[in-house]
Amino acid sequence: MSSEEDRARPTSTSTQLPYQRNTSPERKRIRISYSDRYIPNRESVNLQAGFSLKTESPATVERIANRLTENELDIQRIEEANRTFSEVLRSELFGDEVPSSEPSRTPSSSNSDMISGGSVTPPRSHTSAPSTPSRNLFTFMSPSARKTPTRQIGGATLDVENEVFSLSPVRFHSQKMLLSPRKQLRSISKVPFRVLDAPELADDFYLNLVDWSSTNILGVGLARAVYLWNAFTGTVNKLCQLGEHDLVTSVAWLQEGKYIAVGSHRGIVQIWDAEAQRKLRTMDGHASRAGSLAWHGHILSSGSRDKTILLRDVRAPGSYFRRLTGHKQEICGLKWSYEDDKLASGGNDNKLFVWNSSGESPLLKFTEHVAAVKAIAWSPHQRGILASGGGTADQRIKFWNTMTGRQINEIDTGSQICNLVWSKNSNEVVSAHGYSQNQIAIWKYPSMRQVTALTGHTCRVLYLAISPDGQTIVSGAGDETLRFWNVFGKGRPEYREITLLDVVPQLR
Repeated sequence: MSSEEDRARPTSTSTQLPYQRNTSPERKRIRISYSDRYIPNRESVNLQAGFSLKTESPATVERIANRLTENELDIQRIEEANRTFSEVLRSELFGDEVPSSEPSRTPSSSNSDMISGGSVTPPRSHTSAPSTPSRNLFTFMSPSARKTPTRQIGGATLDVENEVFSLSPVRFHSQKMLLSPRKQLRSISKVPFRVLDAPELADDFYLNLVDWSSTNILGVGLARAVYLWNAFTGTVNKLCQLGEHDLVTSVAWLQEGKYIAVGSHRGIVQIWDAEAQRKLRTMDGHASRAGSLAWHGHILSSGSRDKTILLRDVRAPGSYFRRLTGHKQEICGLKWSYEDDKLASGGNDNKLFVWNSSGESPLLKFTEHVAAVKAIAWSPHQRGILASGGGTADQRIKFWNTMTGRQINEIDTGSQICNLVWSKNSNEVVSAHGYSQNQIAIWKYPSMRQVTALTGHTCRVLYLAISPDGQTIVSGAGDETLRFWNVFGKGRPEYREITLLDVVPQLR
C-alpha cells in the first residue's frame, strides 16, 4: 500500500508524451539587437512605496531580536549596521522628505504610543494607495537658492554643504549621519568570573539559602550551618551551626547588613549579629520549617510549611504580633515592596497574595499561576509593579500592577522558574530556571526581550541574589556551586580578580 503522498508523487518514465517529438521543428530565428545603453525612467516608479516593501515587518524584527545564539554581539552589530544602512538609503533617495520607517498606526492607538521623540506621528490610512514623492527627485536648483552654511576662503564665499560641488557621492546629511557617534554595544560575559564550591547546598525548590547584604557579605546556608563570604577579602567564616537534628532552611539580611535572620527545619527563627558573631534571640511560632524570610525595617516576616506567615517586631519581646493565614500549602516566597508596607507571598498552592502589615486578610489575590510560586520580585523603578514566576507546570513570568490589581504582562519562558531578581541599575529582570534549561536569563522590561542567557550549572538554579552595587549576580544550584556573573556593570569592582574563573576553597 502506498500513502497519499506516494500516490501523488510523479514517477519517472521513459515513455514520451503524445505531443512530444524527438526533433524540434525548424523555426526561423529572429535576431534582436540590444544596446548597452540603459536610460532609467522613474516617472512611474513610486520609490516611497518600494522602500516600504523593503523594510522588515515588526514580527520579523521581533523574531531576530529574540534569537539566542553564541555570537549575540555579532548579531547586534549586524542589526545596527542594517539600521544605519536603512537610514542612509532613505536619506539618499528622498532627501529632506525622509519617510518614516515606523509601522503605521491606527486612529485607536493611545496618545503615548503615538508620541515618538517629542513629536506626534499621524496615523496613515491602510486603504489608500501609496503616494508618490511630492517633489521631483532630479530637479536641479541654483546653489544660491539653498540656505546652507558658507565659509569665506580667499575672499570667496564657499558653500560648505553644496552637493553640486561636493567630491563625495554621499549627501551631506548622510555624511553627518555616518559620522555621528554610535551607541556602545553591550557585551555580557557568559563565563562566571568566580565559582565557589558550596558542599551540601540543598537541592530543594522551597528553600531560600542565599542572600547578599548591603555590606557586601554573602550569607549561605549549608546543611546545619551558615557561612559568610566577604566579597572584599574573599574570606569565609562560619557564623553558626544548628542542632544535630536540625537544618538551615532560609537566610535573610537586614537592610543595613549587620544582622541576619536564620530559619530552621524545626520552625525556629534566629537573629544573629554578623559582626560580633553572636546570637541575639530565638523566636518560635511555626509548627514546621520556615522556608522563607523577608525584612521590612524592624519587621521580619517568616513563611512556613504550616501554611502561615508570622510578622515579628524584633524590638518587641514577643515572638510575633500577627499571624497571616490564607494559603492552603507551604509558603515558599516572601518579598516586601520598596515604597510601602505591602508584602507579597507565594505558595505551593499556586497562589500569589499581597498583604498589608496592618491587616490580617490579603489585599489582592492572584490565582492565574498553575504551579508553585516561589519567584517574586518588586520593581525598584516603578511603584506597585510586581513580578512572579511559576514552577514546572507554569513556566511563566507574570507582571502585576498592585495599584489596580490587574495583570499587565506575561511571558512563557519554557522552563521552571525558581527565582527572580529585578536589576537596581537598569529596568531589567533576571530569572533563574530549573527543569529543563538550568540557566539564568536576563529580560528587558517591559518589552520582555531576552538580552542573554547564562549557562553552566548542571542542576536547576534555585538561588539568586544581587550585589549591593547592582552590578553582579550570584546563582546557586543543586550542583553545589555558587557562580558569580558580571551582568550589569561596565567594569569589575575593586574586590574582583581579573581571572575569568577562580575556584576558592570549599565552604566548610
